[in-house]
Amino acid sequence: MLDESTRWQAVLAHDGRADGLFVYAVRSTGVYCRPSCASRRPRRDRVAFFASAAAAERGGYRACRRCRPNELAPPDRWIEKIRRACVYLANVEGHPSLATLAARLGGSPYHMQRNFKRIVGLTPREYAEACRLRKVKRRLKEGGDVTTAVIDAGYGSSSRFYERAAPKLGMSPSTYRKGGAGMSIRYTIVDSPLGRLLVAATPRGVCAVAMAAADAELERALASEYPAATIATDEGALAKWTTRILAHLAGRRPRLDLPLDVQATSFQWQVWKALGAIPYGETRSYADVAKAIGRPTAVRAVARACATNPVALVIPCHRVVPTGDGLGGYRWGVARKKRLLSSEARGLLTKARNQHEETRRT
Repeated sequence: MLDESTRWQAVLAHDGRADGLFVYAVRSTGVYCRPSCASRRPRRDRVAFFASAAAAERGGYRACRRCRPNELAPPDRWIEKIRRACVYLANVEGHPSLATLAARLGGSPYHMQRNFKRIVGLTPREYAEACRLRKVKRRLKEGGDVTTAVIDAGYGSSSRFYERAAPKLGMSPSTYRKGGAGMSIRYTIVDSPLGRLLVAATPRGVCAVAMAAADAELERALASEYPAATIATDEGALAKWTTRILAHLAGRRPRLDLPLDVQATSFQWQVWKALGAIPYGETRSYADVAKAIGRPTAVRAVARACATNPVALVIPCHRVVPTGDGLGGYRWGVARKKRLLSSEARGLLTKARNQHEETRRT
């Protein structure tokens, strides 16, 4: 069963994958539609959801003449094409062009690109790069040497790999092959308004900021992320960054800029950069973020990128909420997300009041 927030996101995205799962009705017009209907999106407060066309008609609504939701949904012919494209890109040698992919599977390069992004959330090139990087990771974890792993994955040369994919590992390929062996990670755990707060960093920057009820839970998660790294507590080395984070939580430091050393795909970086642009005390919907990065249909992929954020607060994924009611999910607990948003709203209000008082005095 899809909750109302997920249904509304599907309606906003004209998501054809949701056709047949539910219909939505507009109270002001008395019409019900498929999620993928090309009609203008209604206001959220005028929308009701029904499990089927029959249920909507029992509720007094009539079928849309444009998308005909009371008829069997025509199959999306692109779904099978894109499935075959994914299989091909995951196994092909070299770097096939978009024109080659379109000629092989049918359709124009434009429509191949457009529908691939609509269904997968990535471009064909980004998907192929992700597949190749996954092959490299698998080879390295199996103990193979770096050059062989790179060539076997289809990069053609080590230079191409280091130019395009190595930065996404977050460490050198040889270090990754050893499960993080040779990495030095220091961490500290302190009290915060949201429970116990872990801050961990490599010499290059912060690699983890996490919250939990107990220290043991935080330490287990850090060790699982970097199983072969050298991990040790070091309060002194992290005192400056920890102080900044606590000041941010207290509302004394609305902008939190810290050097980061985290692993991410290019899509995750796009999303995380957009999150960093959300002003303190404000929120954006997952659909808003998807539009901000130029991928309006990638709402679910945006939600996944938020859920995999390893540095709480520094990348403010708590400021992203569903378009409808509710707060949505949060890696460190919805209760903490609620407190964070309430605290930021109060901080913004206090700042406005102080500025008003200062203006009155002058």
